[in-house]
Amino acid sequence: MTEFLKKNIFIIIIFTITLFIGFLTFLTFIDKSFLKLTQQNLQYLLVINIILLAILFGFIFYEVKKSIKNDIDKDGLSSNKKYITYFSLFTLIPSILISIFSLFLFSFALEKYFDKKVTTVVNNSYELAKSYVQEVRNKIESDIVLIAFDTNKSKNFLSNNEKEFKRFLKTQQLIRDVDEIHIINENKELILSTIDNNQKYIPPTDQALKMVLTDDRPLKIINAIENKSGAIMRLQNFDNKFLYVVKFLGKDISRYLNESQEAINFYYTVEEKSTGIKISFAIIYLIIVTLLLFLSITIAIRFSSRFFRSINNLILASSAIGDGNLNSKVPEIKTDKDLEMLNKNFNSMIDKLKETQEKLIINERHEAWGNLARKLAHEIKNPLTPIQLTIDRIKSKFADQISKNDQENFKENLKIINNQIKQIEKLVNQFSDFARMPKPILRENDLVNIFKDNIKLLNELDKSINIDFKFNNEKVILNCDNEQLSRVFFNLIKNSIESIHQRAEKESNFNKNISIDLNDYDDHIKIIMIDSGIGFGIFAANIKDILNPYFTTKKNGTGLGLSIVNKIVNDHNGKIDFIPIDNGAKIEIRFYK
Repeated sequence: MTEFLKKNIFIIIIFTITLFIGFLTFLTFIDKSFLKLTQQNLQYLLVINIILLAILFGFIFYEVKKSIKNDIDKDGLSSNKKYITYFSLFTLIPSILISIFSLFLFSFALEKYFDKKVTTVVNNSYELAKSYVQEVRNKIESDIVLIAFDTNKSKNFLSNNEKEFKRFLKTQQLIRDVDEIHIINENKELILSTIDNNQKYIPPTDQALKMVLTDDRPLKIINAIENKSGAIMRLQNFDNKFLYVVKFLGKDISRYLNESQEAINFYYTVEEKSTGIKISFAIIYLIIVTLLLFLSITIAIRFSSRFFRSINNLILASSAIGDGNLNSKVPEIKTDKDLEMLNKNFNSMIDKLKETQEKLIINERHEAWGNLARKLAHEIKNPLTPIQLTIDRIKSKFADQISKNDQENFKENLKIINNQIKQIEKLVNQFSDFARMPKPILRENDLVNIFKDNIKLLNELDKSINIDFKFNNEKVILNCDNEQLSRVFFNLIKNSIESIHQRAEKESNFNKNISIDLNDYDDHIKIIMIDSGIGFGIFAANIKDILNPYFTTKKNGTGLGLSIVNKIVNDHNGKIDFIPIDNGAKIEIRFYK
């Protein structure tokens, strides 16, 4: 997830900015944003939205194209492209249908919002509330006139009796259905009142009192904040006295009236800008759907590439194997666990096929060379006896007839012939040994003891060479032919000693070492032999050729030693590898249990 966010950081930033501008456009259309609702501001916002949408589409198109190129076209698998196309279409078509349906539904709902009946209800509700407030204010104006008339008429009765005056005001309060009646002077000081606690008295404003000082008409006083309405009027029959009447409106009525007014203003603003609201809603929806489509297509590409890349690799590898190339491998990539296991098992199968093929090739090669060796041994051995008998006859018959000066040369030539015959006999015997290589007689043997016996014997050839033998178990048991494996280890260690001798002829200052590591694991036994001899030299590039019969790097070698070693290892379900290293040679042998 973190990698995905980092990779698409520019798209996410542009999406966030575009979505913010889209919402700002919507809020501006309904006059609820910090920008003023003007034609110029709306034009600027719409142009910015179109530009940002184009940039967003451009980035998304580029990223999708790059993903297709990197994750789909690179693999070249037609089914990959087909399935990603289907997946994208199945995501795109429902999204488009939902977008069209949502926009249609929004448009229909907005039109219903401005239905004539709804408009009538909105207008009537506000007018009713407004009429109620106006009625209360008009009524208090008429009430104060009636109260003033009754008060002026009762001047003689009320002037000298404060108690009766107060009772009179209380009666007027009940009759006229008002909340407070006050008699005040020109300084707004309270003279009489219907309220019991004079501390609650709130005088009228100076401006209101000033307007009725010389005018006998009543003056309405509106206090929307405190949700009350009042009126003040001069009492004509009372010197410098004023009647001040207060009527409280219904609880929160003024606030409701203001809210209704704001709601009506908002309603008609939305009605006026309905087309722009639809456009901004469409832009917002388009931005969100675009990002969701991009996410779904990207996920589809990633999923498809993870799945089909493995399938494609398997197809390519199987095609290569079908053509006979067992060196082909399925690349190990990060994918689902099941596919990773499939790739691993396929590679393991290839390795086993390769090992089986190599064993078959080795067996066929050894069988072919064995037949050839058998025939060569037979054809060469037959004339050797007559040749040897003829030489003996020549020696006995002509030795006395040759002058003393030539006898020495005569004997030397016969000796050379005898040596060459013995060399041919030795070669014939090796041919015979190679041709008659018996099948191994398998028994449980300790490889540690086999190595120790051969090392002890070979140490006598050159005690200046240090042979370091290490093993991870006291006993390393393998079901094998003791004599044949002893021959393998003897030949390999002997070859290492001879290689060190050849290096010593050219170079004296180096460490003469042979290290042997014998390790017993659960499913196989591994042997590593490293020497500090001349190494493989010019044959390092084609190292496997040294296993071919009659291929040798020695002056007097027959080329059969390593071939026999390879055959014995192969007959014991093993594998031998020759690895070139600096200043020496390395041999690895694995015996599979």
